[in-house]
Amino acid sequence: MSYGLIGAKLSHSYSKIIHNFWGNAEYRLWEIKPENLDAFFHTADFAGVNVTIPYKEAVMPYCLLSEEAARIGSVNTVVNRQGKLYGGNTDYAGFLYMTQRAGIDFRHKKVLILGSGGTSKTAFCAARDSGAKEIIVVSRKGGDNYQNLERHHNSDILINTTPLGMYPLNSGLPVDISPFGGLTAVIDVIYNPLKTNLLLAAQRNGVNFTNGLSMLVAQAWFSHKLFFDLAGNPAEDGEVIEGALRKTEKFFRNIVLIGMPGCGKTTIGRELACRLGMTFADTDIEIERHTGRSVPEIIETEGEAYFRRVEKDIVLKIARETGQVIATGGGSIMVRENRDALLQNGYILFLDKDITKLATGNRPLAKDFAAISELYNVRVPIYRTLCNKRICVDGNLEENMTKIMEGIQ
Repeated sequence: MSYGLIGAKLSHSYSKIIHNFWGNAEYRLWEIKPENLDAFFHTADFAGVNVTIPYKEAVMPYCLLSEEAARIGSVNTVVNRQGKLYGGNTDYAGFLYMTQRAGIDFRHKKVLILGSGGTSKTAFCAARDSGAKEIIVVSRKGGDNYQNLERHHNSDILINTTPLGMYPLNSGLPVDISPFGGLTAVIDVIYNPLKTNLLLAAQRNGVNFTNGLSMLVAQAWFSHKLFFDLAGNPAEDGEVIEGALRKTEKFFRNIVLIGMPGCGKTTIGRELACRLGMTFADTDIEIERHTGRSVPEIIETEGEAYFRRVEKDIVLKIARETGQVIATGGGSIMVRENRDALLQNGYILFLDKDITKLATGNRPLAKDFAAISELYNVRVPIYRTLCNKRICVDGNLEENMTKIMEGIQ
């Protein structure tokens, strides 16, 4: 009898990898259609399962509920004890771990929750138990809905429990937060991508924020303890959760190389991907593969504006995937949508090379030193603002790689 996760669509799930970190090699993913849910639980050929969208409420009639699961009205963990199914809710503890880790305080706050499913119910109970003054749940058809949100622009904390913005539809945005002038925190339980457009907006506005990855890892650990009837104290739990969180984030993080044309992004990117065992993607190469023409040919025949439109489509497609080293075109980050897409899962390295050493061959936008200088003055301030780390790459490949490997540890 094995362990796993049940849900409708699980291709984006990180749960198997996380449980594998703790030695649970039996953990698997079960995609189940609604009409097959009854048969799955009556057969109960499993030792323990986690439950995700859309079944956190639907599984309740099959289980003997823990006090917490009954109080919340949602189950995310089911354990099979000699044929009896026990339903619990470790999302609650995971949610509290996530918010406490992010320094988010609910006391005396007005909380706005987007979505009304199982995770919304968990967030409601956690916020209420943590001292929230007022909690509003927004749904598509309820009394509080997306057409009358202006009534709640005075909210202090915004929580998204909907799938809007989740992979593969990364461009989704549940609400525009600009009218919410007093927000102190934004919580998005989505963990893929690591920064949804909602969280990027919070970051731009200087609002404290957190994604759902720490909640995912924490609830997984508490589920693992239920599966195997493990003891432990909060300090030990924290160490285990943080270790798995670092591994998970590292596993799925993209390393994005930005910099001037001719700074060596493709060469360095290939070598870096090889050393780290990651996939390599080059936006210019993908453009050429997609169009059947070289980048210089596209720019010279169709113009830069056309090239940028093609480039944006390619960048958005590549950036939503995970576990890659991505080499970008020198001007790709000049487009806001590209920057946001790369930031969602990306750790950004600015490869800074002495302007006099930049290659100019076959580069229509950087044909000579004057052209390069003009581009350099416009782009470098944006590179510096966008990057997580600046790496000087004036040396040979091995010297540059040594700096980069040290920089990403």
